[in-house]
Amino acid sequence: MELSALRIVFLGTPDFAVASLDALVQAGCNIVGVITAPDKPAGRGMKLTESPVKKYAVSKALYIMQPEKLKNPVFLEELKSLKADVQVVVAFRMLPVAVWDMPPMGTINVHGSLLPQYRGAAPINWAIINGEKETGVTTFKLQHAIDTGDILLQTTIPIGENETAGQLHDRMMLVGAETLASTMKGLLDGTAVPVGQQKVNGEESTANVQQLTVNGSHSAVNGELKHAPKIFTETCQVNWAASTETIHNLIRGLSPYPTAFTFINEKKLKIFAAAKELVLHNHENGEVFTDHKTYLKYSCADGYIHITDLQLEGKKRMLVEEFLRGFRL
Repeated sequence: MELSALRIVFLGTPDFAVASLDALVQAGCNIVGVITAPDKPAGRGMKLTESPVKKYAVSKALYIMQPEKLKNPVFLEELKSLKADVQVVVAFRMLPVAVWDMPPMGTINVHGSLLPQYRGAAPINWAIINGEKETGVTTFKLQHAIDTGDILLQTTIPIGENETAGQLHDRMMLVGAETLASTMKGLLDGTAVPVGQQKVNGEESTANVQQLTVNGSHSAVNGELKHAPKIFTETCQVNWAASTETIHNLIRGLSPYPTAFTFINEKKLKIFAAAKELVLHNHENGEVFTDHKTYLKYSCADGYIHITDLQLEGKKRMLVEEFLRGFRL
């Protein structure tokens, strides 16, 4: 069977999903329908704005559905009429069973980690926050429990020492698209065989999964599983009693959104980028030091964190040199 004979419904909304949809189109897949979020008012004029996936789908003359509620009987009948062999979901909302269990070949999801590690809503952020040296992309079949379905294909990605969540996101977007296209081909030629996330040491892990590598070598999942829950405000505040490495990873893992923060002159200060200075000192944690020209640094457990890219409450984002020209402690 050729890819063009496989009837595919794609579900996604943001730019991250566009790359995957485009990869399927470029591979010659038969996209019989695209499901994305309804148009939403945005900007000062509150003009209705289309999602990135919808804009792409319109440019390729693909059939589009934008349901408000995924359990709506009218929508479900319309979806059923497309007679999809398989569905692909990338960066979309949670699906009810009536949707993901509809096609005979199931629904495939693209997740931004090497499952079973970092199941959850924020795998890219948490991998960096926890200081991982590599992560990856996993394609798997959806089932009831979140991010627990049978794995089809994994691709490993090294994480740079100073790489931010935003930078990794952009790289992963392209790697995920390539992995998805390879998965669809593998489903047809029999090389993408579903493998369960088996029990290892009382937890679940992967075994015998076909893996690709991007500028690095795959390392097996060891030890306890790490999770990737939604990030809340309390996670984002810097604890200056922590080590330089821990704080640096937090800043990278939350940049550019939702962004790590601290306070200066009783105002909230967002931190987009910083550098480490590992040195012994006798200062209290969280003390601020500056020459009012080139550097702004905070003391922490084993050194200093030099803030290089920031945004003061009520001001625009700027580099530290520009910030210091108009700011005094």
